[in-house]
Amino acid sequence: MIPRRFFWLFDIIILSIAFLLGYFLVPHIQPLFLPGGPLYISWFKLFSLPPPEWIGNFPPFSKLLWILLITTPATILIMEIFSGYRSLLEQSRTRILVSSLTSPIVSLGLITLVLFAFRSTGWSRFFLFLFVFLSGILLASYRLLLRFYYARRRKAGYYAKNTVLIGSTSSLEWMVRYFYENPTTIEYRLLGYLSPLGTISSPTLFNFSLPSLGKVQDLGDLLIQNPVHEVIVIQPTDGGDWIKKVIEDCDYFRVTLRIVPEVLLFKETRDLKMLYRHEELKFPAVAFKPPHINTEALFIKRLLDIIISAMFLILLSPVFLLISIAIKITTPRLRVLYPWRVIGNKGMPFTGYKFTTMVPDADERKAELIPQNEMTGPVFNIKNDPRVTPLERFLRKFSLNELPQLWSVLKGDMSIVGLRPAGPHELERYEFWHKRKLSVRLGITCPWQVRGRNRISNFDDWVKMDLEYIDNWSLWLDFKILIRTAWAVITGTGS
Repeated sequence: MIPRRFFWLFDIIILSIAFLLGYFLVPHIQPLFLPGGPLYISWFKLFSLPPPEWIGNFPPFSKLLWILLITTPATILIMEIFSGYRSLLEQSRTRILVSSLTSPIVSLGLITLVLFAFRSTGWSRFFLFLFVFLSGILLASYRLLLRFYYARRRKAGYYAKNTVLIGSTSSLEWMVRYFYENPTTIEYRLLGYLSPLGTISSPTLFNFSLPSLGKVQDLGDLLIQNPVHEVIVIQPTDGGDWIKKVIEDCDYFRVTLRIVPEVLLFKETRDLKMLYRHEELKFPAVAFKPPHINTEALFIKRLLDIIISAMFLILLSPVFLLISIAIKITTPRLRVLYPWRVIGNKGMPFTGYKFTTMVPDADERKAELIPQNEMTGPVFNIKNDPRVTPLERFLRKFSLNELPQLWSVLKGDMSIVGLRPAGPHELERYEFWHKRKLSVRLGITCPWQVRGRNRISNFDDWVKMDLEYIDNWSLWLDFKILIRTAWAVITGTGS
């Protein structure tokens, strides 16, 4: 979803476009409504251009720019008053139309007051009305299109948050019924439940069986092996010591946690009413959310990923072609792209691609090279790997073999800057605390690659570096890593 401040920016752009369209269209459209024109109506004389000095010439752009400078902040303020910057899916189409069309009209009143205060007659009423009309149409159109797009994606399940429930049988039954009866829960997908007491029967409601995912002690592994976005815990009236473990696991793996007091689910009050503020789920809960969830910074990061990856995929297409030809000439038996099957953010598996840099039997020869592994821990890394072909050694030196991963960035599986994905065989050997590195979107480049990639031989040190990145993440940190990566590629020290 687009953050509020970006809607401000989009509205500024839309109003500027409407202003430019109005400025260039008025000299061509207005004669149609003047006496003798095909669309002339007597009351349209209100929109004529009375000042003699304007006859045949429209005023310079600079003399009208003040209208845009006053109208823009006024429109944004009025849109804010009308709640026009709430989530588009929370607004009806009627509300969007009313707020989009009314805001420019109300702002027109400010322009009228300014003109009246200064007794100015050197202005075009036709231009003002055309500008307001175009502003309202454009503001409403792009909002309705975005709302349609979001609604289609929500219906298809793109925004559904994978949710795990933890609680007793009776509280789970209440919760499942709530999710199936309440239309506001459309963005939540129940994966199953964990039992604090061991295996219990799955509550079946409306022909739906909620599967058991194990015991509460299994939560940590569950969070990193599966794409879980939220955990909802129903706190029992007594015997809830296990909740401490749930809080620790959700905190460590950066997963949103909601704790619901069981007593509030079944206890009805006569006069006291529960108050909710900006919560999608209308039941009593204490919510814990990690930083950077749905923030503007993450939106900017994703926006930059799309722009940069798309730009480089286009600009570097000749390089892709040359590398592909070179691989086929030097090693005809090798396929150009190697499918890189790894585990990404929140345990989500995906297939990325790299230019092939190893001989055909590289996987079979790995077992005999394990004694030469220069990295302690689950990761296999040899600086002068004998399985790498001469051409591919050059590609690795300048990190050219990584270029196809730009497609994974464009798709959203990866980011330009992040942490290194884990292979399925590596993840099996990760210690519990290692797995936290998969709690963020993975990237093509990472701190390890710019802070001594071939000088770090202890996997624990590598993970500590990754966890430091997670705890201190910012757009500025990503920018610094990107600059250092560019230098490493240029100097050939990125291999």
